[in-house]
Amino acid sequence: MATKKGKILIVDDNAGIRQALKILLPLSFEAVEAIPSPATLVATLERFRPDVVLLDMNFNTSINTGNEGLYWATEIKKMVPDVEVVLFTAYADIQLAVEGMKRGAFDFIVKPWDNEKLIGTLTSARDKARKAMGRDARSGSGMTGNGPGMTGNGSGMTGNGPGMTGDVIAGSTGNLMYWGTSQPMDAIRNTLRKIAPTDATVLITGENGTGKDVLAREIHAASLRSDRPMVAVDAGAITETLFESELFGHVKGAFTDAHTDHAGKFEQADGGTLFLDEIGNIPLHLQAKLLRAIQSRSIVRVGGTQPIPVNIRLICATNMNLEALVREGRFREDLYYRINTVHIALPPLRERKEDIVPLAERFMKQFADRYHRPLTEMDDSAKKVLEAARWNGNIRELQNVMEKAVILSEGKSLSAKDLDLRPEPVAADGWESLVMNEEQLVKEALQRYGGNISAAAKALGISRPTLYAKLKKYGL
Repeated sequence: MATKKGKILIVDDNAGIRQALKILLPLSFEAVEAIPSPATLVATLERFRPDVVLLDMNFNTSINTGNEGLYWATEIKKMVPDVEVVLFTAYADIQLAVEGMKRGAFDFIVKPWDNEKLIGTLTSARDKARKAMGRDARSGSGMTGNGPGMTGNGSGMTGNGPGMTGDVIAGSTGNLMYWGTSQPMDAIRNTLRKIAPTDATVLITGENGTGKDVLAREIHAASLRSDRPMVAVDAGAITETLFESELFGHVKGAFTDAHTDHAGKFEQADGGTLFLDEIGNIPLHLQAKLLRAIQSRSIVRVGGTQPIPVNIRLICATNMNLEALVREGRFREDLYYRINTVHIALPPLRERKEDIVPLAERFMKQFADRYHRPLTEMDDSAKKVLEAARWNGNIRELQNVMEKAVILSEGKSLSAKDLDLRPEPVAADGWESLVMNEEQLVKEALQRYGGNISAAAKALGISRPTLYAKLKKYGL
């Protein structure tokens, strides 16, 4: 019997179809995975690394134009060019098939399908993909040589890393190339190429909305661990009483509700990447326990006695000034240096204005396709308003503004009135009055509550991390 080869990813919102294909396709292919919508497509591409994506054309029952399928076919080929896309539709529309081919699809299958033809098409697509990826030239999936969707060499890399196409690091809809081509982003891309194939610990800093979590996923996707899990933890959201259990796990009977053994985040990330977001929020007395686990690369479950070795790559992120916290005695200096082998600072959007309009145009196209709007361009008034805005929420805010604008727009061109943005007022001395007011409010709250961060943050109606970011911003 011939060895089964090839990994097929099915993206279809019909549960019956997914189930039928998960019975049929494993007879001919080594691995088959199915998801109900493109919502988790990018993450699944990173983790599963398929040869072929069998992609439904419609995910909205009230709209059957195939636009969403064509959009995602295009996005898949951008992110991982060597992965083949076979379009899947209930409508035998030759024009739609031709459009799909133009966008890089391998072939087109009409529902209800013929089993023999479907398997034949997927087999041909698999063979083409594996030849492009070089997968049949080596044993196993391997991590040396070419990873999925990569052409060309990355500067400073040994061989070719997974998920790269020249300068583009695939792995999320927030792809680094999509973030802009300004000098700061070019520098970050260059750094990423060099560090991704190593196990160096990385500290990512930046304001809220700059995409720290996205960058962490890009590093993992381009690493030699990309076929293993990336486990993300919001360190600031874990209560102190559950901190050890969440990170290190527990044994049955360790506490009242410990009915079974539980593997913590360190164990879950074994062989892959552990991403600790908002690490600056970890209380000082718990930082020592985290440091011990990082140094020894082993953990002891709550209630247990035996150390368990863990093989992880650690990436941390924060919007806080850790150096300032170290000086104030609120963050351990030894932990800071342990997590800071490589430091990447993501610049706020206002410091790279040349990226604002290109990013906005990309978001406009993305949401126009998603919501079936006829938008094709934005006029000069829209560009002017976009560049004048401060973007305190950074890329996340820009994305939200563009989504709302697209939904409410009419016609093919986006204008300033669609954006509903206005430049912030500027005081006579050149300072932005909004910033001056915010800084004064922060000062007054700190004075009123005697420097108590929690009380001041509550009075201002913001979180402690946000207040810390503002203290750093204004040098308070």
